Amino acid sequence: MSTVLSFDEVYRLLPQDHPFVMVDTVEELQPKERIVCLKNVTGNEWMFVGHFPKRAIFPGVLLIEGMAQSSILLLRAGEPQENAETAESATYMLASTKARFLKPVVPGDQLRYVCESIKLTSVGGVVEAKAFVNGEIVAKADLTFVIQESRNDKDDRDNKE
Repeated sequence: MSTVLSFDEVYRLLPQDHPFVMVDTVEELQPKERIVCLKNVTGNEWMFVGHFPKRAIFPGVLLIEGMAQSSILLLRAGEPQENAETAESATYMLASTKARFLKPVVPGDQLRYVCESIKLTSVGGVVEAKAFVNGEIVAKADLTFVIQESRNDKDDRDNKE
């Protein structure tokens, strides 16, 4: 399958920075409806130094982070250009998660995140997310998040004086 968004495009759209980007590319995108993202898990990544030293396992919290980042991309990719600056300055916060981990993910695996919107509004939403390795579900979660417009703290201080 061809790549819809390259790593550079993903990196530009996500608010996270290296080394915390948990999505490599986007394989499929139906804006605001469904997204399929890929993450190649390699043994030389920072999290494997301590998780676990004798048996490298990709941390469950980072599986959730990858699903959450895929959800941000679901919202941000395909945004009209006039909304891009507002979306770029927004803060995307995970409000609640109901997750299940079914199988361990190890170096050499390719994660395939599939996220589908359940409900999206201008201030948040609910997304059903699943993580697959070789066609098998390794984790799934219902993610609820809020979108907060970033405020300019300097302007707020100026207005109080």
